[in-house]
Amino acid sequence: MKEVVLDIRGLRKSFGANEVLKSVNLGVSRGELVFIIGPSGSGKSTLLRCCNRLEEPDGGSIMIEGEDILARGSDLNHLRQRVGMVFQQFNLYPHLRALSNVTLALRKVRRMSRTLADEAGMVALQRVGLAHKARAYPGELSGGQQQRVAIARALVLEPSIMLFDEPTSALDPELVAEVLQVMRDLRQSGVTMLVVSHEMRFARDAADRIVFMEHGSIVEQGTSAELMSGPPGSRARAFMAEALS
Repeated sequence: MKEVVLDIRGLRKSFGANEVLKSVNLGVSRGELVFIIGPSGSGKSTLLRCCNRLEEPDGGSIMIEGEDILARGSDLNHLRQRVGMVFQQFNLYPHLRALSNVTLALRKVRRMSRTLADEAGMVALQRVGLAHKARAYPGELSGGQQQRVAIARALVLEPSIMLFDEPTSALDPELVAEVLQVMRDLRQSGVTMLVVSHEMRFARDAADRIVFMEHGSIVEQGTSAELMSGPPGSRARAFMAEALS
């Protein structure tokens, strides 16, 4: 049985009177690619943001490799090295070259020497196919390349799990494929990933498990084949069928 890397129990989050997460339970095993789908406003991105405490939950627990990250006194800097996050917007520093963007946390947080940080950064850029762009500034890169640099920036810290929040939604359609290919390669190399995205064909083809959320709750989950062959009234089946049509 595979080790559970991320274990979410009874997670609750409200914004004012709006209950966004309603006692959500979800586990992700080592090496698993789990895709979260559902209509806008269902709580998908909030769930991800709670997993590295960009949003503070109102209740429940989140365990990363057995450690409760919501416990009083948790080290946020240490936590965010273990939970890599890739956002919809690339959030790169425009005045820093690609390699410097990738290695910034190694040098500033881990106090790694520039030489060692640059070596690790080049390995990460190689993994996303951009070693040849190490000295380019973000403004000299396409949107797809910028997102791949952002993925390398998260990867270089060797996190326990990678979270992807709509990683392709800010990209032109012709650039989406290169980012999805990087994610496929990461899956093949055993990287644990939790992904929120509308890329339904990618979910169908690459995900180990698909989780369907609606109104702040997990309604259904299973393989794409299981969800697509669900009962006629299944919301997940209807949602996927419409997205794939």
